Formats: sequence, C-alpha cells, structure tokens
Amino acid sequence: MASTAPHTFKDARASGVVASESRPMDRSCKHLDQIRDVMPSGPGCVECVAAGRHDWVHLRWCQECGHVGCCDNSPGKHATGHNRTTHHPIIRSYEPGEEWYYCYPDDIDFELADAPPNPSHP
Repeated sequence: MASTAPHTFKDARASGVVASESRPMDRSCKHLDQIRDVMPSGPGCVECVAAGRHDWVHLRWCQECGHVGCCDNSPGKHATGHNRTTHHPIIRSYEPGEEWYYCYPDDIDFELADAPPNPSHP
C-alpha cells in the first residue's frame, strides 16, 4: 500500500539535482515538492497485470502515489496514462540500476543526489 507522507529527502528543492545528458542546464523541475515517500504498487504494471498481460518493456514508478506502470515503449503506455488521468508529475525508473526521474509537465529527466536507492522491480 502506498504511503502519502512527504518524501524523506532533507529538502527536495535544496537536494542536488544532477543534470542528465538530455536535460538542458537552464531548465529545472518545478515539482520536486510533490515527491512522496511511497512504496511501489507491486512488481509489475498495475493495469497490465490486471489484464493478465506481462508484455511491458520497462516499468515506471509514480513518485506521488506509488503506481507502477509500463513505459511508452510498452503496448499499454500505462505510466503516461496514469499521469494524464491523475496529473501526478514525477515518475522514477523502476528498472534495476537506473536512478533517474522524469517530470512530465517540465519534460525533463534528472537524478537527485540525495535520493534513496531505487528499489526496482524483481
């Protein structure tokens, strides 16, 4: 079950936001205050699993409610669908070894220097 408590970073706005190769240095995410300390909703895409499907490519984890959805390279594109429905702005990769975040409204990806390690799916 997802928690809705504020994230445990000291202060997301003061946390070191590390630019990725695709993130222009003059842009920043304006939604860091919406990152919450949430547990992933499960080991796979919620909507795909409910439909008996396991054909996702990569998984993405909503940082506001914990929803796990499949990426835009997957047939269902459920992570983006979740964003369109809920307007939750930030997802984090739920893939092993990936620590990046993506902000839908600001259209940028980034890493947070203070972020806890990504749990990733099994």
